[in-house]
Amino acid sequence: MPISATGEYVDHPLIKPKTVEARVYQQLIATSVLENGNTLVVLPTGLGKTVVAALVAAERLRRFPESKVLIVAPTKPLAEQHAESMRRMLSIPEDEVVVLTGTIQPEKRAELWKRARVVAATPQTVENDILSGRIDLSNVSLLVVDEAHRAVGNYPYVLIARKYMEQARNPLILALTASPGGSEEKIQEVMRNLFIHNVEIRTPDDPDVKRYVKGHTIQWVRVELPPEFKEILRLLEHAIRTRLRALKEMGIVDSVDVRKYSKKDLLALQEQVQSLLSDQPDREELYDALRLIAEIIKIQHGLELVETQGTSAFVAYVDRMKLRSAQPSAPKSLKRVVLDPSVSEAYRIALNLSRRGVEHPKIPRLVEILREFFQRNPEARAIVFVQYRDTASRIVDELQKLGISAVRFVGQGSRAGDKGLSQREQQRIIQEFREDKYKVLVATSVAEEGLDIPSVDLVVFYEAIPSEIRQIQRRGRTGRFSRGQVYVLVSKGTRDEAYLWAARYREKKMIETLKRLRRIFGRPASASGQTTIVHFVQAEKPKNIVEIIVDHRERASGVVEELSKYPDVQILVKELPVADYILSDRVAVERKSVQDFVNSIIDGRLFEQAAALAQAFSRPIIVVEGKDIYTARRVHPNAIRGAMATLAVDYGIPIVFTKDAADTAAFLRVIARREQLKESRAPRIRGDKRILSLPEMQLFIVESLPYVGPKLARQLLKHFETVERVFTASERELSLVEGIGPKRAKEIRRVLTTPFSEGGGETEGQGADGEDGGHSSDF
Repeated sequence: MPISATGEYVDHPLIKPKTVEARVYQQLIATSVLENGNTLVVLPTGLGKTVVAALVAAERLRRFPESKVLIVAPTKPLAEQHAESMRRMLSIPEDEVVVLTGTIQPEKRAELWKRARVVAATPQTVENDILSGRIDLSNVSLLVVDEAHRAVGNYPYVLIARKYMEQARNPLILALTASPGGSEEKIQEVMRNLFIHNVEIRTPDDPDVKRYVKGHTIQWVRVELPPEFKEILRLLEHAIRTRLRALKEMGIVDSVDVRKYSKKDLLALQEQVQSLLSDQPDREELYDALRLIAEIIKIQHGLELVETQGTSAFVAYVDRMKLRSAQPSAPKSLKRVVLDPSVSEAYRIALNLSRRGVEHPKIPRLVEILREFFQRNPEARAIVFVQYRDTASRIVDELQKLGISAVRFVGQGSRAGDKGLSQREQQRIIQEFREDKYKVLVATSVAEEGLDIPSVDLVVFYEAIPSEIRQIQRRGRTGRFSRGQVYVLVSKGTRDEAYLWAARYREKKMIETLKRLRRIFGRPASASGQTTIVHFVQAEKPKNIVEIIVDHRERASGVVEELSKYPDVQILVKELPVADYILSDRVAVERKSVQDFVNSIIDGRLFEQAAALAQAFSRPIIVVEGKDIYTARRVHPNAIRGAMATLAVDYGIPIVFTKDAADTAAFLRVIARREQLKESRAPRIRGDKRILSLPEMQLFIVESLPYVGPKLARQLLKHFETVERVFTASERELSLVEGIGPKRAKEIRRVLTTPFSEGGGETEGQGADGEDGGHSSDF
């Protein structure tokens, strides 16, 4: 039955009368989806992607009356919003539309799934329920994927789509987004992961949507940094340039131009140096190069804070560095940055300015914009997007001084003493914002997508951002029902300007790419028949299937995704007591990155895992994935060789090296085919824990010590007789045991006597997460 309209409203037996406005472009898109199969729909914010989903859902439920519709959305509030929209538009009992999230008990979710016709859920919940067997996708006639640009890498959308295409009797995928990404490669990845072979794109300039686009006006407001700020920047640039000169002398870089290197460039440079270390492990200066690059990244982040945020943000950043540098586990690069004379002087000037109340010129300009806006529009609402929580707090304080009701809106995580908002607190603030208790929401990136935040009349970017997706999402918070206004604050001659032009270029490129893809993939809706996608999948399904049992913790490794690309590999995700991959009843594989392999030697995990692996399977294998193992950390190569010798000789476990996730997956597939197709050995979960004898338990405990394997554990117990005496022995007493020596003894005592620290152990050049999913920073 075609989707049609009666007067102003859509006419369909499963759409409630007079609820869905008849827009031709929405009906054309829905018809195209129904006739052409799995479709990516790119539609600007405010043009009714949810309505398209409802139209397609209504027709699929009509064609397949006993089937279900599954809608996945990134967050619980967004899933609830979809459920409410479907209850409002679809002519089915409201209790047959349910929401599934992790807050509902698994048994209850299974019960709700059975009785529902429309399910809106978070992807993590659906992924878990698929893997645990609580839900069956065979009877789902439509999978709606909201914010489909997330379907990359190891995000749960990827696994859900693959399982859906494997299980569903009548599959159809509708992927929705306003911004799929700037590069054709990214868009093609989304399409590949969601099995898309039809594209429906509308831009604000297309004739059939133009009349519905309210749009927005964009103004770029440029501010001049005061002389004191420029002096701080000069000092920080000097600190960076000093390190670049050292790198140039080593032949690592060819320029000392500070502005030439973005954080992305510096991270790529780190990778190049790591690669050089693989070929030349004895070049000690390469370790110095890594330290210098790590220092540059930290100083550069401080420079960016001064340019785009102000002195208070920079002072808070350096204070956090000082606090962390005092910890025993702090990396050397952190301590060297804190003690650098130029950084110290920059900090002194910034602290003085902050105490005098001299702030970034963006603050007064922002206040002026909001004051003038509310004078003209007293009933309006606004969102100010910021990158950092410190800045959000400062802006709220300034606005409240002027009597403008403002509230800070941040993510759930706690960072450096800044407690995040719980989901309940977020929902309360959004509701109060909707009820006009607050006129301004000062928000980090958490408000860009995934939350049901009401449309506003004004959006302000406190700083420019280089991401075209985030720029589109931020702008989309205004102009839904009336023409909106957007201001972007830019510091002249800084990274703000570079980010502004980068985002504009990428958005332009994205639109050009989408238009080209529309010409390639787009097909007009017609009444012609077409082979269904389920027939296509069945036709491609090979006969010789092998099963690989995968531990659930490996889902994010990249190997599972690579395995899933092989049509002859069936993946079963389970919680395994031993091993990461089971390939037959006798072959199991423990996979480690080179970094984790070295770390597990140091902390003793490697030999615990090896013992369990060898006990459970007769043909165990350890796969070490990545580049040269000898440069992963500053551990002497002989220590690593010794560990590998212990694995091979004492445990009988061969070590196989692979270059990346794809190589690992290919290796696993070859063994699985050999074992299952040639040897007829099916995979079987082993390794349930058995009760150890007293001597075995004693050996197990002592083997947990660093650099202690089965042989040394026996010698220690023979010498000291009890576990207690081993653990209380002095460094000198330990060193007298054959095979221990002074170095091992010192390390054993260090592990036994050092107070536990949850955050200890960060390595050189390792960054921390940025604010709420935005750009990463060191703090």
